[in-house]
Amino acid sequence: MFEKLEEVEKRFDSLAAQMYDPNTDSGSYRDIAREHSALTPLIEKYREYKRIRQAIADAEEMASDPEMRELAQAEIDELKPRLPDLERDLKIMLLPKDPADDKDVIMEFRPGTGGDEAELFTGELLRMYMRYAERRGWRPELIAIQETGIGGVKDAQLSIHGQGAYSQLKFEGGVHRVQRVPATESGGRIHTSTSTVAVMPEVEEVEVHIDPKDLEMDYYLSGGAGGQNVQKNETAVRIKHKPTGLVVACQDQRSQLQNREQALRVLRSRLYELEVEKQRNSEAAGRRLQVGSGDRSDKIRTYNFKDDRVTDHRIGLTIHGLPTILAGDIQHVIDSLVTIDQADKLGEGEAD
Repeated sequence: MFEKLEEVEKRFDSLAAQMYDPNTDSGSYRDIAREHSALTPLIEKYREYKRIRQAIADAEEMASDPEMRELAQAEIDELKPRLPDLERDLKIMLLPKDPADDKDVIMEFRPGTGGDEAELFTGELLRMYMRYAERRGWRPELIAIQETGIGGVKDAQLSIHGQGAYSQLKFEGGVHRVQRVPATESGGRIHTSTSTVAVMPEVEEVEVHIDPKDLEMDYYLSGGAGGQNVQKNETAVRIKHKPTGLVVACQDQRSQLQNREQALRVLRSRLYELEVEKQRNSEAAGRRLQVGSGDRSDKIRTYNFKDDRVTDHRIGLTIHGLPTILAGDIQHVIDSLVTIDQADKLGEGEAD
């Protein structure tokens, strides 16, 4: 690890020198500055580690003087416990980075079992992630949504724009389950309903090439709540990718062109995720978190209203305070998932 850190530090110093070199052209400067900025947290942590190691070595040398021994030992006792945490932090920072971590996110929401209640819960989940994005200072954007007349959601695609959005939300894909007494339940019985969330990094057109000959496009009238036609022009778009059978529809934009572009955004992300999933299936099969798999059959979390409790089944995490969670206060849950994933990766590396 330390040999690698020395190499990274040399690279960091070289980048700094190029940044201050007046002969560096502006095009290269942007790439150099970006790489330098990305390495800065790691190098700052490594240099802190080296300073403490040197301070311990100096204190140990000072301890050979009987008059300074007590003072030196006190410094050693204070500094040594900091090393294991710093070493762990450095190992985590050296872990291979998911190339999609810095990307924006596209999330898809669909009700599962439970009828109207499942649709209502799907709407609550959609709003929870929108509020979470706003808390982070990110920008949520509804790509498409089919709402019910009672505040539920039959289908929705949400884009979240923000630095590192995928790195935080990639664990949220799967089946979310709710247990509560529906408002329409007169007998007070608790019902169990589900909603499916899929999480995909949003990719650029150059990252996923789509051959126009592979697409089958249909245009139709946009429909409002209850299936009422709200436009006379065929602005809604349905795109089928013939090689994979994937189908994406969008009707919420004002023009046919806008709906087509939005549908292609979602299709690109789905095709990217399909390709990445093939790679994931061949590696790390035993990890507790199938990161970003979006497996629609995996129950990942239960929201129990009677007990005011949320349980993440993958890591055995149980927390209370459902109203604040549905208000978007989910960073502590996400942090726990990130920590577990890092621990799993570290374990794999040590096993190797």
